[in-house]
Amino acid sequence: MSLLQVEKMTHYFGGLKAVYNYNLQIDPGQIKGLIGPNGAGKSTIFNLITGIYKPTEGDIRLEGKSIVGYKPHQVAAMGLGRTFQNMQLWRHMTVLEHVKMARYSKLRYGLCGAFFGTAKRRREEAESDEKAHYFLNMFGVDPLADQNIFNLPYGAQRRVEMARAMATEPKVLFLDEPTAGMNPEELGRMVATIRQVHEELGLAIFLIEHRLRVVMELCESIQTLVFGEIIAEGTPEEIRSNPKVIDAYLGKDVVE
Repeated sequence: MSLLQVEKMTHYFGGLKAVYNYNLQIDPGQIKGLIGPNGAGKSTIFNLITGIYKPTEGDIRLEGKSIVGYKPHQVAAMGLGRTFQNMQLWRHMTVLEHVKMARYSKLRYGLCGAFFGTAKRRREEAESDEKAHYFLNMFGVDPLADQNIFNLPYGAQRRVEMARAMATEPKVLFLDEPTAGMNPEELGRMVATIRQVHEELGLAIFLIEHRLRVVMELCESIQTLVFGEIIAEGTPEEIRSNPKVIDAYLGKDVVE
């Protein structure tokens, strides 16, 4: 059984067909990429799978269970963690607070524990704090834990966002353009970090990325989306040489 399976997912915004008959299969430990021109519907697919939108048609199953209709926080608790193309960060919060907030779905001490400061609450809060530092350290931003998030350079903010997504302990990590806006040094560090997370944890990853070198380096399988429909799927080599992909997206100068 696939870890994540999407079948015949279609979505309309009013009369506009944003996604049509979309299928996806992600196995444990697999890195899959999604590429396509601006406006193709890539982020919409992420939003549909992670519960921000509900598909007009089709089914989404995580470990065999349909997750259609669940709210985003419920989907995250079930095992789909994500980052966003435009980072969703809070100006008044520190780096550590961003990551600890993502741990709330893992806390079980309840209302009584919250009011009376029970031993269970203290134990779980200590474990949550330890886990948050673990993920910050994984992405190289633990020394910045007490700083306000907006005091950090752009590349570090991106890594904090990934640490926050990892703090939910996802079964599949969705990365929406994780290297967007990065300089070459930041880009190289991010690619190395994604590869390290995948190798150390065996985590399944679904990646949207405009930088083709990043997709080709990281992904085992790549889908190409144009006007809401998949026109090709295959290995990096197959996608690079596919005539439909070249004509619709890559261009001949990219592959020559």
